[in-house]
Amino acid sequence: MATTTHDTETEVQDRAILVSLVTDKIKRTGIDPELSLQELVQLAETAGVEVLDVLRQNKETPDSRWFIGKGKVEELRMAADGLGANTAIFDQELSGAQVRNLEEALDLKIIDRTQLILDIFAGRAKTREGIIQVELAQLSYLLPRLSGQGKNLSRQGGGIGTRGPGESKLETDRRHIRERITELKRQLDEVVKTRELHREHRRKSGAVQVALVGYTNAGKSTLLKQLTDADVYIENQLFATLDPTSRVLQLPGSKEVVLTDTVGFIQNLPHDLVASFRATLEEVNEANLVLHVVDSSSPMREEQMEVVQTILQDLGAAGKPQIVLFNKIDLCQPEQLEMLPTGEGFLKISAFNEDDLSRITEIISDQLAGDTLIFRIPGDRGDLSSLLYRVGEVLEQDYDGSDVLYNVRLNKEDYDKWSYKLAEFVEPQ
Repeated sequence: MATTTHDTETEVQDRAILVSLVTDKIKRTGIDPELSLQELVQLAETAGVEVLDVLRQNKETPDSRWFIGKGKVEELRMAADGLGANTAIFDQELSGAQVRNLEEALDLKIIDRTQLILDIFAGRAKTREGIIQVELAQLSYLLPRLSGQGKNLSRQGGGIGTRGPGESKLETDRRHIRERITELKRQLDEVVKTRELHREHRRKSGAVQVALVGYTNAGKSTLLKQLTDADVYIENQLFATLDPTSRVLQLPGSKEVVLTDTVGFIQNLPHDLVASFRATLEEVNEANLVLHVVDSSSPMREEQMEVVQTILQDLGAAGKPQIVLFNKIDLCQPEQLEMLPTGEGFLKISAFNEDDLSRITEIISDQLAGDTLIFRIPGDRGDLSSLLYRVGEVLEQDYDGSDVLYNVRLNKEDYDKWSYKLAEFVEPQ
């Protein structure tokens, strides 16, 4: 819910006009302003905002005082008066001075895209790590804008832009906010150390890791739930799940992998948010395989795929082995299905189809499989036998005196990781 209530406050429904400014710079970056605006509508609705109207303007550069042109400010004021709007949400990031000037001219709550996304994340964070990350991102965003947050900080009606740290923190001075940021970073460092210990434990245990990535609302959490019976929150909305979830996935041949769901990506994901969530997003870097889940029914499918690839590039994970899962084919029109790429590395699926789920586990198994090696393990080395079952696919085993011969399919990465233990037991072929 975007509307916040307190004991002494009256509940106020956010009724908003959305504003998009398309500049020459935006055109050069290749960002699709219509896709971004459609997402802004979804983001606003996810935050519980009633969207009344959308205003667009094309301009060479943003106005330093108003962001949009002065004439468009007047048009926005008249539209707000006529429709009864109490909020204006901008699809781009505003400076503190622009927020202050717009508030004074319009007598509206002014929210930009970044603040809206941060507000949604604040409502989604459930774990200690997620709550710390969101508050850190919010305060990092707020600090340089303190001088422009006049009415947003004094309004008592709640709603978007007031979640997370809370008004008592927002009204403190820069020194207190800097101290809070320092403390949050310290707490986050502790959480990151704990996460790194878990990663190191998985590495030492030989656990193979598979990461689910994709645009928000592509169906990653649904897929995790269907594949592993994970108890995760499922909802048809943006950023329905925020905190990463890892579960064991059983593959054909009794091999197990760790499947991790990550936070959904979106165009123009706020820099402060990416920075705060880097430790979480870098789970992708630990993965042996990346499953890129795509909403195949989305008319903006290709643009969304490009956004995901760009963020993977930024994280240093673009070179990871990847399988593209075109999800939600049950929602596609025939012509949409025909346009989907086919061949190696692509799979058309519905997360609710049992046959498709089996195909996913098979393609993961095939992708992770490597060369077939024969290991001669002494009968008293049960530790090595269990290691082979854990990191490879044991195809056959036989006995030769007191030794056990294992025919194992093992990928190169796993063999390299464990060669210091296994190399001397490989039989020549």
